[in-house]
Amino acid sequence: MRGGEGRRVLRDAGRASVHLLVGAGLAVVCYVMIGLVLLAAAATLSLIGAGMLPETVRLLRGLAGFERRRTAARLGSPVPERYLPLDRGSLLERIRAAGSDPGTYRDARWLVAHLLYGLLFLYAAMVLWPLGLLVDGVGCGLAGRRPVLLPRIGDLATLQARLSRTLLLPSPSARLAERIDELAATRAGAVAAHGAELRRIERDLHDGAQAHLVALSMRLGLARRAYDHDPASGRALLDAAQDQAEEALAQLRHVVRGIHPPVLTDRGLVGAVRALAAGSGLEVEVTVHGTADRPGEGEGADGARPPAAVEAAAYFAVAESLTNAARHSGARRASVALERADGLLLVRVRDEGRGGADENEGTGLLGIRRRVAALDGTVRLTSPVGGPTVVEVELPCVW
Repeated sequence: MRGGEGRRVLRDAGRASVHLLVGAGLAVVCYVMIGLVLLAAAATLSLIGAGMLPETVRLLRGLAGFERRRTAARLGSPVPERYLPLDRGSLLERIRAAGSDPGTYRDARWLVAHLLYGLLFLYAAMVLWPLGLLVDGVGCGLAGRRPVLLPRIGDLATLQARLSRTLLLPSPSARLAERIDELAATRAGAVAAHGAELRRIERDLHDGAQAHLVALSMRLGLARRAYDHDPASGRALLDAAQDQAEEALAQLRHVVRGIHPPVLTDRGLVGAVRALAAGSGLEVEVTVHGTADRPGEGEGADGARPPAAVEAAAYFAVAESLTNAARHSGARRASVALERADGLLLVRVRDEGRGGADENEGTGLLGIRRRVAALDGTVRLTSPVGGPTVVEVELPCVW
């Protein structure tokens, strides 16, 4: 095999072999675990060692969890799990939970299957190694052909991981129940965010616009009384009333921008984000990928704009992130990236500040998370001490 490609193939085959070797060792542990499960079931039926079953099932869950992590590392995607709790209620309730949990039966099914294929795949890799070194070494080194057998070892490891994933995935009913729980949590968060937003609007109206309008009414009343006997004083009061009216209008515009910024309607998401960047007090670089880079539109490549709720969530996420960066991070520069990809709107805000941001402190990041979760999106915060701080938002969006 030639230089770099040969080393890469050998390295990948070596990693796959380690995965298969660990799987074979796990198969031996599965053999012991099957005996322990049978012993716990017999002890439970005889009522002598009824307490063994919940603890054995807990051990089985740990073993299956180890395989889930191995599988996720190989495939690059997590393997979800869903179990009934085993630490609540009386002994009888814990036994019932251990014996009636669909996750227990799926783990037991994997336990028996892995005892077989965990060893089988390792045996196949042991056969492929000498053949691969011979065939691929000669064919690639002398004839310049691509390796044929050694890459199959990686395929075996991937196939083993896919089998484990299939066997360990929660049942459709369990995934549906988990999804219902997620929707209930996001609904509660959306309701809480909506209530907080209403209280903020009420407070802004009461403390801002309403106070200005009351003062305006008083000045107009004084001007009307003073106009007949002191026109100069009346005109001064009218001038003050006009100033008060302009302040009330400015306050009302501020409240309206907090509900749905008019700039979003007028200029679209891209234009609105550029306006935020210009007024943030930081040096902000805005980049756009997969979305038309046209100020005033902010549309997708096919000319369609994202839904209004998605635009608003993305806008407020950028606004809150830039505000936090300007106030707390000590950064001078920041960047905002907008990207449309695979039915998602991706927003990434990065600042070069001191880092150490905690989403549990304050309400800004919590508000972003609630607003995004209401649209079935996700928020990720990365902020090591010393920076940088990165806020990544993914919003499902079909134009």
